[in-house]
Amino acid sequence: MDELYMQRCIELAASGLGSTAPNPMVGSVIVYQGKVIGEGYHQQYGQAHAEVNAINSVANKELLKESTLYVNLEPCSHFGKTPPCCELIARMQIPRVVIGTADPNPLVLGKGIDFLQKAGCQVTIDILKQHCMELNKRFFTFHKYNRPYIILKWAETADGFVDKLRKPEEKPEWITNDQSRILVHKWRTEEQAIMIGTNTACMDNPRLNVREWSGKNPTRIVLDNNLRLPRALHIFDGTIPTIVYTSKTDHPTLKNVQFVTVDFRDDLLASIMNHLYCSKILSIIVEGGTQLINSLIRLNYWDEARVFIGSDYFFKGISAPKLDKMPVFTKSIEGVKLKIFVNNYTTE
Repeated sequence: MDELYMQRCIELAASGLGSTAPNPMVGSVIVYQGKVIGEGYHQQYGQAHAEVNAINSVANKELLKESTLYVNLEPCSHFGKTPPCCELIARMQIPRVVIGTADPNPLVLGKGIDFLQKAGCQVTIDILKQHCMELNKRFFTFHKYNRPYIILKWAETADGFVDKLRKPEEKPEWITNDQSRILVHKWRTEEQAIMIGTNTACMDNPRLNVREWSGKNPTRIVLDNNLRLPRALHIFDGTIPTIVYTSKTDHPTLKNVQFVTVDFRDDLLASIMNHLYCSKILSIIVEGGTQLINSLIRLNYWDEARVFIGSDYFFKGISAPKLDKMPVFTKSIEGVKLKIFVNNYTTE
């Protein structure tokens, strides 16, 4: 039964995807004599946590003294945007707490469990642990590796090219289809940031926003070593927070654009990841170009790769990145193949 209710916690928590970062996704269920009497999940960063919402949903608070509270992640034990959840659980005299997995955040890590045990709660941990960690893979990667969870995404032709050899004034040729584009826009709503390199910004002039799905636009990130990108590009339109990494120290003033000076000659990507970590960006989706994606693959800075394979042939052009792995998932989207790859080291 513990696993059954923990699975429900995971289902509830997943409803917060794209809304809770930099907090994790958390769901909570309260059970009294085999019956669910309360549920809740963390809906929005800065708002009440899952345990609070679950407790508030219980009509008769006296039943809490004979109930079990389930939660997929260790209750917090520190003051942040909201008060500590473990103090509320203890104050409501809930006798048993079942936890999916410990919180990797150093501010919490074991402290919530210790507080509850000292308050007299019976605590059970590691129920569906791997499922709980998979749900919050962004959060766990962020705290384990001190960098965002990195998703690589590209589309390639049937013969392995991402683009033709073309001039900047020539528009790119579409490789996939409308359904694939809608899915990509959905993915964008689920991550905190989206990154591209200089050539992609210059050649494709992408908006990097969400137009085909309902949700929040990710922060735009672009590399521009010498600040050569034209100010007329969509990424500089001021509608979405944008970060530009450059080697230059003299930065222009543009609306909603932050220029960050980094050393492009030595450990560039490590410096960028460190800045994103300090900025509390838990996840990024990297949409090009091949030079940036190949650099991330070479340095092992990636966690997932989502690759679309169209049916057209270019015969020559810019070669797609290569991964020395087998896909963990493959499906067809109206004639376009989607392959998902996972970098196994992140789950060790």
